[in-house]
Amino acid sequence: MSLPGTPPSARTPHSRTRRDRCPGALRPWAADDGLLVRLRLIGGRLRARSLRALAAVAERHGSGRVHVTGRANLQLRALPGNTGRLGSEVLRDLEATGLLPSASHELVRNVMVSPCTGPKDPARPDGAVPGGGRADLRPVASALDTMLCSVPRRADLPGRFLFVLDDGAGDLIDRPCDLGLVALDERTAQLRVGGRWGPVVPLDEAPAALLRFADEFLERRGQGPTAPWHVAELPAPLAAPAAADPRLPRPSPPLPYGPLPGGGLHLRVTDRGLDRSAVEDLAERATAAGHGELVVTPWRGVLVPGEVR
Repeated sequence: MSLPGTPPSARTPHSRTRRDRCPGALRPWAADDGLLVRLRLIGGRLRARSLRALAAVAERHGSGRVHVTGRANLQLRALPGNTGRLGSEVLRDLEATGLLPSASHELVRNVMVSPCTGPKDPARPDGAVPGGGRADLRPVASALDTMLCSVPRRADLPGRFLFVLDDGAGDLIDRPCDLGLVALDERTAQLRVGGRWGPVVPLDEAPAALLRFADEFLERRGQGPTAPWHVAELPAPLAAPAAADPRLPRPSPPLPYGPLPGGGLHLRVTDRGLDRSAVEDLAERATAAGHGELVVTPWRGVLVPGEVR
């Protein structure tokens, strides 16, 4: 049960009976139509050229479609393989997309970020980017990913262990997570630890602070099939209880589909995924915007940012 003023994401501790089986590229899921692979994106961000390359892999080896997940990642289905592993040719083609930067840590690169986060706009009274919040979390997310993958032991985090970074827009403040933060202003953030509020820290120190809690989780969880997958499943909290900072934003609704104020376009992706035509349309839109960048969103959509600086 969560303390008053904490995000409604604390889970009731319970015992696990098996190891986490969350899929990746090197640990595919054997579905009825073939192997399913998941490719993690830090904050949902990817280059249009990488999406095009992935669509080519889907056409050559799989169902011909690229799927998006509720964690802002990508999936391919119906891939061939033996004994639950991709063939060498398929894996080589996946690696060539640039979407598998760390083979050792691919399953644990689970970092969700407010999709509109970006540089502050001096023309706006609140300084925020259109649709974004109080701080640009892209450098924070990048540092978190680099530090996460730099320590071999951190590859032992469960594949469902999730970091959630809200830039102060409030769009992800109530999204369940294991560890995360909410920006209070351009320089500070309050951490989230196992569904409860943690300490307030300088934003540039937040990645290291979050990973200290992740390391502590690894120490406490133990090993074997019954080890917890989530921070909130530990017998005791990782951090002392903290009050919600009064500067925290209110929860905001999901990013709407369609054109966005100030630029950008958020397109919904159905359960059928993106075929080659849809991928080409997205890539052309991103190229025309002058940056060639896309953001997969936690609401099963793809954002074409209006401007990336």
